[in-house]
Amino acid sequence: MTAEFTPLDELHCLRLLSGTAVGRLVYTVGALPAVMPVRYRIAADGSVLLHAHTDSEITRAVADAIVAFEASELDEADGSGWSVTVLGRADVTSDIEEGRTIPAVVPAPARTAGSVTIRIRPELVTGRSLPGSPVYEA
Repeated sequence: MTAEFTPLDELHCLRLLSGTAVGRLVYTVGALPAVMPVRYRIAADGSVLLHAHTDSEITRAVADAIVAFEASELDEADGSGWSVTVLGRADVTSDIEEGRTIPAVVPAPARTAGSVTIRIRPELVTGRSLPGSPVYEA
């Protein structure tokens, strides 16, 4: 038996993303998929903003590439929760006007010397909620 997911509209997805501070960046390295947990925040235009070291693997891999970003909250007790995915092109810059951001529960860390800002401009935002279900014991 599988629980049914309920699709969420884009605005609801962005609101959910603005309430968390850690997600997963999905990118490729040598044509293979890679996933990295990252701290982030959401800009007023819906872009996902995160910081990385100038010489990091992430910075080299995502520059001007299509990437995916996912964040979720799931309740371990009943399995309820939500998941949001953002697909878009990543821009890397050392000098960005981040503008107004939607406040997050925990702000992204401040940029430091040798860091860059990665902005994922959303081209597709999808989300789903998952209702809780009873826990079955084996």
